[in-house]
Amino acid sequence: MGKRKKPIQFSEKRLFYSIQEVADHFAVNVSLLRFWEKEFENINPRKTAGGTRQYTREDVQQLQIVYHLVKEKGMTLDGARQTLKTKKDDETKRVEAVSKLTEIKKELQLLEEEFNQLHAEQKYAKRKTEEG
Repeated sequence: MGKRKKPIQFSEKRLFYSIQEVADHFAVNVSLLRFWEKEFENINPRKTAGGTRQYTREDVQQLQIVYHLVKEKGMTLDGARQTLKTKKDDETKRVEAVSKLTEIKKELQLLEEEFNQLHAEQKYAKRKTEEG
């Protein structure tokens, strides 16, 4: 079935993410990220003195655009490069919108869980008063 995505929980406290975390985020091999780094000039993670790649949130967003074009839309690398040159703003906006919607969905799910918990507690409290 292939790898399973493990989305990165972005935090304001963390500036950098490892290549393995980013690879897990997209459910791809680290070698593919290194390859895309050579193929796409917009992917340029910081490297430490020892050569360890450090990806910022912006780097992950750039990878999200490439991932969408190549893996989800099925474009060739040349096609993806052309699209990035001509329609970069559109793709960037789309990726940002999807990212924001994903965050909103998580917030709504948390609110739903809290609501369900409060509802269950209310039912329990109502039963207690009726019995007592």
